[in-house]
Amino acid sequence: MLFSSCGFTREMIPFDQPSKIKNLFFCCLCPSRLLRLWTCRRPRTRRNLLVGTACVIYLGFLVSQVGHVLPQHKGGHQKISSRSLQDAAQTPFLGIPLDGTLSPPNFQEPQLGSNGTLLPPNVVYITLRSKRSKPANIRGTVKPKRRRKNAIPLSYGQHFPKATFMGWEEAFAQQPGWATRAAGTNGAAIALEARKYQLDEHRHKGMAIRERGHQKPGRISGAVKAQLQPEESNIRIYSESPPSWMSKDDILNMRMLADSPIESIHEVPSQKAVLAVFARGPSTMGTACNQGHCGIVKRPLDMSEVFAFHLDRILGLNRSLPSVSRRSEFFQGGQACPVILWDSSLSPTDNSTHSSVRLTWGQYQQLLKKKCWQNGKVPKAEWGCTEIHHNEWSKMALFDFLLQIYNRLDRNCCGFKPLKEDSCMQQGLKLKCNDQDAVDLTHIVQRRHDQRHLAFIDNKGFFDRNEDNLDFKILQGINEFPASAVSVLRSQRLREKLLQSLFLDKIYWESQGGRKGIEKLIDVIERRSKILLTYINAHGAKVLPMNE
Repeated sequence: MLFSSCGFTREMIPFDQPSKIKNLFFCCLCPSRLLRLWTCRRPRTRRNLLVGTACVIYLGFLVSQVGHVLPQHKGGHQKISSRSLQDAAQTPFLGIPLDGTLSPPNFQEPQLGSNGTLLPPNVVYITLRSKRSKPANIRGTVKPKRRRKNAIPLSYGQHFPKATFMGWEEAFAQQPGWATRAAGTNGAAIALEARKYQLDEHRHKGMAIRERGHQKPGRISGAVKAQLQPEESNIRIYSESPPSWMSKDDILNMRMLADSPIESIHEVPSQKAVLAVFARGPSTMGTACNQGHCGIVKRPLDMSEVFAFHLDRILGLNRSLPSVSRRSEFFQGGQACPVILWDSSLSPTDNSTHSSVRLTWGQYQQLLKKKCWQNGKVPKAEWGCTEIHHNEWSKMALFDFLLQIYNRLDRNCCGFKPLKEDSCMQQGLKLKCNDQDAVDLTHIVQRRHDQRHLAFIDNKGFFDRNEDNLDFKILQGINEFPASAVSVLRSQRLREKLLQSLFLDKIYWESQGGRKGIEKLIDVIERRSKILLTYINAHGAKVLPMNE
C-alpha cells in the first residue's frame, strides 16, 4: 500500500514484476523527512555515506526479491490445485528404449487444463524394462519371406473313389522286409541346394499332370491324385542345406513319401499295415517297389517310428528306416499315420520271428562274449558266430534302451513290468520268463548285399514308461558303446538337434501338438540318456569308435 505522502494514489501492487518492486523501494524512501534531509545542506561526507548505504540496501533487496519472483513468474501467477497434481501423478510413465538412443527433451509452454488450471510442466520418468526372454531359435526353422507364386487353388471337397484292395501275401513271403535303400549309408553331411529340391518337386507335379485323365482298374484316377498333390512340400527346409545328419537320399525319400501322389494301395495282413505305391510313371507294382517307390503305412499308434528315425540319424547310427507322417483319406479317416519306405534289398525273414537270422537269448549272449568280427579278426568255426559284426549289437542296444523298444531283445517283457496294452501281455508271453535262454529274438534283419550290418525295423518306442521301470535287460552283455552316439548324449545338444530335425516333418510336428508336445517327448529321451550315461560310468563300459 502506498500513501498520499509519497505523491501516489492508493492501489494494490502485485509482487510479480521487478519494475514495480523498484518503484516500491523508491517510494518507501520518499517520506518528507528524507526529502528534507536530502535537500538540506549537510557535509558532503555524510551525504555520500547515506547514498552508499541506500544503494547497498536497494541492491540486496532487489537480489532477494528477484530470486523469489522469477520462478513464480515462469510457472504462472495462478495456484495449482491439488487435484490437478493427483491427475498428473496418475498419468502413465514414459519408458525409454533399450537400445541407448534417447531423443532430446521437448520444452513446451505451460498448458491450461479443462478446469482452467495450469498443468504442471512435462516430466520424463525413466523406467527400466526387464529384458524379455526369447525361446531358443533353432537354425533352419524360420521360414524366410518368399515371393508370392501364382498357384492354382486346390479343391478339398472331393474324395477318393473307393479303391480296390488286393492281397499281396505272396510277395511279402518272398520279400517281407521293408525299408529304404539309403538306410545303411553313413549319415555324412552333404550340402544340398534348395534348387535341387524344387526341381524334384516339379518333377513329381509333372508326373501327376501327365497322368490326369488316365484311369486303370484298381488304381486311383490321375485327376484325383493331382488334386491331392500339395502346393508346398510337407518336408520343410528353410535353410540353404538340410541338417548335417540327414543325407541327400534321406531328404529325397522323405519328400517322396510325404508329397508324392498315391497310385494304389494293398493290404498287408501279416504286418497290420497297408502298402502304398506312389506314382512314378507307368510301371507295375513289383517294379515300383523294387525301385524304392513303395511305403508301408502303419497305424497312428505307431507314430513313434518317425521319432525313432530322426533319433537314429542324430546319434550317427544310420540303421533305422526313413519314416514320415502323412494324412490321407485312405488311412484312419484322414489321421496322421507313419509311412516307412519299402526296401527290396532286405534279406528274407521267417513269419515267426521276422528275422533274417534266427537267434535265441542264450545264443545272443554267447555272441557278445566272442566279439565276432571285431577289429577285422575272423572268428573260429566253433564259436557259432553269424555274419553280423559285434558293434551292431552295441548300437542296437543303445537305440532300443533310449526308446524302450523291447520287441527285439526282450520279447516276453521279462526285464520290466509291462502294461495291459503291451503285446507281451496280450499274447500271454509274460508268463514265459523261467527259461529266458530259449526265447527267440525278433526283428533281427540284414541286407542281402551287406550281411555285416543290421537294419532296424519295427521301431515303435514307448514314452510313457517311468524311469524306475526301464528295461535294463536290453543292456545285458553290452560292454562297449558307439562313441558317436555317446558324444551326442554328452554334448548337451540333443534337444536342439531333435527340435531342428523333427521340425522338417510338418505333419508329425503338428500331430504332436507343436513344439510344446515335442518338448515333452524330448524330456523323456534326455532323462533316459542321463540314466544311460550313469550306467556306462558305473559298469566301466568302453566308448569306442564304431564307424567301420
